[in-house]
Formats: sequence, C-alpha cells, structure tokens
Amino acid sequence: MELVCPICNGMAIYLLKCSNCGKVMENRGTIGEFLDDYSPYLAMDITQQIDGVPYDQCVHLFYCKNCDHDKRVPIKKMRI
Repeated sequence: MELVCPICNGMAIYLLKCSNCGKVMENRGTIGEFLDDYSPYLAMDITQQIDGVPYDQCVHLFYCKNCDHDKRVPIKKMRI
C-alpha cells in the first residue's frame, strides 16, 4: 500500500473559501512546484524533503484571483 495525495492523483477536489473576501480559491499545485525553475520536474520524494511537512501530508498552494491572497494547505495523503 502506498500513500498518495488525493488532489495530485485526481481522487478529490478541495474547495476553499478565501479568508479575506469569501470567494472560492483555486488550487495552484503543490508548494514544491514553486521552489525554483526545476522543482516541477523533480521526483516528489525529493521535493517532500524540502517543504518541511510530515511525509503523510502534501502541501498545496491555493490562490484567490479576486483579492490576490494565497494560502498553503496541508492535505492528508490516502493509503491505496
């Protein structure tokens, strides 16, 4: 059995309301994808060592287009 992120693997959609304006925020991907120019091309096990969260979580960046607010949200991985 393996731990996988339900968002990264298309098994779940998270709707998050902006704490500033109340509009729905959009998922921009994992925080590891924003570390540098090459991080989107690195293996997940490498970028997970950098983001500072437990192995059973995947941190996603949610962004509000309405007020330019962003939020990092740890997502609990699922065992499949």
